[in-house]
Amino acid sequence: MTDPAPQQFKSASSGRLVVPGWMNLVSGQNDKVEIQLDVAKGDLSRTQASLLIEYWATPDDLTLQSVLPVRAFTAAPESWCAFVPAQGRVLVRAIDPQPNPPVLASHWINVDPATPAGTTVNVTVSFPAQTTPIQSLMNPN
Repeated sequence: MTDPAPQQFKSASSGRLVVPGWMNLVSGQNDKVEIQLDVAKGDLSRTQASLLIEYWATPDDLTLQSVLPVRAFTAAPESWCAFVPAQGRVLVRAIDPQPNPPVLASHWINVDPATPAGTTVNVTVSFPAQTTPIQSLMNPN
């Protein structure tokens, strides 16, 4: 392959790398919100973990979906961000398929159309603690 590597964008305000494709998601609408993504230090060593990030411009329109491996956070100490217009919803899912049972945590961000340009939202992903077999047996559910 002789094509040069795609250009990597950085946020002018935070210096964070922009998840590829996460700018200008809705035609005719400016990006107004910077969603800053971080992974808790204790989770940076997860080798199989990823973040699944989705943007829904409307409840029926999955506009963009991206997978960001947790190891990308150790490779980019400035961390990562995504830009969205002031509309829609963002879903951030933390997934680690390695343990048994797998670990999954989800969080929705509702973006209000009245959100002022330049707003930042911080999302720190902290994977839920794994339960040991003994803890599972002691759980009455």
